[in-house]
Amino acid sequence: MPDAKRLKRLHRVRTLQLGLARAEESRTQAQLTSETQLAERIAQLASAVAPAPATTAGAVNMAAAAHFRDRLHRSAEAALNRVRMAEAQVERSAEATRGARRDQSAVEKLLERRRTADLQAEMKALEDVPSRPRK
Repeated sequence: MPDAKRLKRLHRVRTLQLGLARAEESRTQAQLTSETQLAERIAQLASAVAPAPATTAGAVNMAAAAHFRDRLHRSAEAALNRVRMAEAQVERSAEATRGARRDQSAVEKLLERRRTADLQAEMKALEDVPSRPRK
């Protein structure tokens, strides 16, 4: 079994790794939220510039609106791709956090086993000490 000093150092490292993994997961979740809000805003803008049948706008206005709608639809597609990529990144970072937590738990179990073994060794040493004769 590894010595206590090595286990403590390993536990500190695993705790730091877990903290970093949690921070990365939080950052990716915030990125997903941001990308989702952007996609929703683009969809609202695209629906706002949809052609209205009652308007009697000129050809130039219709062409400009069509161009703007086309650009918004391309932006919406790009935003949806970014949302999908952000969702995949959230999944990867969540898995990394779970892995870091498993690693830290394993080290904590090793530390506990080491403490138990040390206590048992101390108890055994106390049992093996010869008793003092009574006066």
